[in-house]
Amino acid sequence: MPHTHYTTLISAANLAERLDTAPGSVLVFDCRFDLTASKVGEKAYADGHIPGAHYLHLDRDLSGVKTGTNGRHPLPERAVLVEKLANFGLNDAQQVVAYDAQGGMYAARLWWLLRWLGHDSVALLDGGLPAWEAAGQSLAQDIPPKSKGSFVAHKPLQVTIDAQAIERSIGTRDHLLIDARANDRYRGENEMLDRIGGHIPGALNHFFKDNLSAEGRFKTAHELRETFGTLIGTTPTDRIVLQCGSGVMACHNALAMEIAGLHGAALYSGSWSEWSADPGRPVATGPKP
Repeated sequence: MPHTHYTTLISAANLAERLDTAPGSVLVFDCRFDLTASKVGEKAYADGHIPGAHYLHLDRDLSGVKTGTNGRHPLPERAVLVEKLANFGLNDAQQVVAYDAQGGMYAARLWWLLRWLGHDSVALLDGGLPAWEAAGQSLAQDIPPKSKGSFVAHKPLQVTIDAQAIERSIGTRDHLLIDARANDRYRGENEMLDRIGGHIPGALNHFFKDNLSAEGRFKTAHELRETFGTLIGTTPTDRIVLQCGSGVMACHNALAMEIAGLHGAALYSGSWSEWSADPGRPVATGPKP
């Protein structure tokens, strides 16, 4: 029986149907987390999760080794991540669904990482766990068994850019940066996570939560296209660079742009936490003039 191929979002109703009719065709990951209390998401998973879902921890599973200069959530090694996902049972072309309870802030990281590994059958549960529960679906507490999958990496569908390229771009304007953090952090008024406040000179601000409706679901493709279109103007999408505090929230903007049909933006994965770790790099504060 053929199954719909989800590459951006999936509804709670569609996920429930898939799990009911063909549970082996979809692999679900719970990505709940809290940047200020790293054990919260794992505890919430233990208390109740979507049946069959495995848990992925942002620090342990979806990030690499920190050096002190490469940001708070550096990308994991591709080979390490491939092996980890295969050990959860992921097969090539298998549908993956990621969810959290924070509007997709953390689940979008897994969405982006899988596309970075060349896997396009990955979608976010629109509205996350609240939408699942609102639809009357049940939760489970048992941890599903793991099985070895056949997943291998392919050509990346999402690309990255490094700090050196960003530094060059400040003078050449080769790239347009979009910062996904809250406006007060972007302005440098309220920095609780990184060494100093502010933003990369020239970066524009689009808070990732502005991608969501009042119900916590993603806005329509038309609404997102209008919003990002106003922000980037005539800049080609392959010259857009997405960043945030540590390369996590920026993935939410990457997903929003994909929903909007705006393809090709790069991720500066080190983001502000890497940039600000070097006191020699320029810093801007206040609103963009």
